[in-house]
Amino acid sequence: MRSRVWGGTAAVVLGALLVTGCGGGAKEDAADTGAGATGSGAHPVTVTDCAGAATTFAKAPKRIVTSNAAGLELLLRLGAGDRVIGTGFPPGKGTLPGALDAQARKVEVLSRSVIPKEKLLVSGADLYLDTFADMGAMGGGGMGDAPTEDEFKAAGIQHIYLKSTACAARSKKPVTDLSGVESDITTLGAVTGTSARAKELVAGMREKTDAVGKAIGNTPPSSRPSYFFFDYDAGTKQPTVVCDRQVANAVITLAGARNAFADCAGDYRQVGWEDVIAKNPDWIQLGVRDRGSAAANEKAFGEAEQWLKANPATKGLKAVKAGHFLRIGSERTTIAGVENADTVREIARTLYPGKVA
Repeated sequence: MRSRVWGGTAAVVLGALLVTGCGGGAKEDAADTGAGATGSGAHPVTVTDCAGAATTFAKAPKRIVTSNAAGLELLLRLGAGDRVIGTGFPPGKGTLPGALDAQARKVEVLSRSVIPKEKLLVSGADLYLDTFADMGAMGGGGMGDAPTEDEFKAAGIQHIYLKSTACAARSKKPVTDLSGVESDITTLGAVTGTSARAKELVAGMREKTDAVGKAIGNTPPSSRPSYFFFDYDAGTKQPTVVCDRQVANAVITLAGARNAFADCAGDYRQVGWEDVIAKNPDWIQLGVRDRGSAAANEKAFGEAEQWLKANPATKGLKAVKAGHFLRIGSERTTIAGVENADTVREIARTLYPGKVA
């Protein structure tokens, strides 16, 4: 199986939420509503992990390490990038827009993949922002040699998650909107004292998704095209599909499509090609992770498309025969981020030409 990739390096794609979904209690509710979010940063701020365990910040962190490019990008967009002292799974050069790319280049790369436990614990961080979260045998203590919570505490590092990605598998109901991602942004803004900027980012996302909803809102569910996210980087021998708890399910749904595998509960699942053939989707997104340059990405998209056209099991699919392919990066579809809303709009523009501005 091919490895999942962020920023041109291998990773396991997970599922997320910084404040909603996976816990409960009054403290979590305070964080969920962005307690103190109207100011530059009102502390203390309390957030929870996937199991509901609380972490309280008496003040905004000053030295942050991120597990991968997703957390790094959110902090850059929030205006807290100058506090990021290191990252794992860095973004490829030129893959972030404008000035964000230049800022990302200044962040020390602690690892091209999972940050080694020893390096993380002596990094000098006071916060570790983790997209990898609780993954059973594949993550948490099983994703490399991750520190325990006691070890984080001993090193003076507070540890929180992007829950809309990290906790997806634990979600109790299908994810059909971006409220979990918005909650991640709002809560991270509260933690870092950048709540005003977080509010702007969330408003911008909602403006885009609301516009799409208005444009296609009168399209009945039965008339909405079926959509298959082809996770090319997860391997072609046995397809890995996005299920109804994954962020991608929300992106696809908001764009006016029907996730071909919305009937499976969870974040990801391996199926057989016979299952894909039975779904016979109208459109296929070529799930390619960032290779580090536009040219390398286009090459990978082309390889994924050619595989579908040449493989006996897939060349007869409706979408393949019609050439209904979307070349949209995997990260902005499956991992929590501001660009989830842009992906909604991009998919909708393709599926509903003339309707979505």
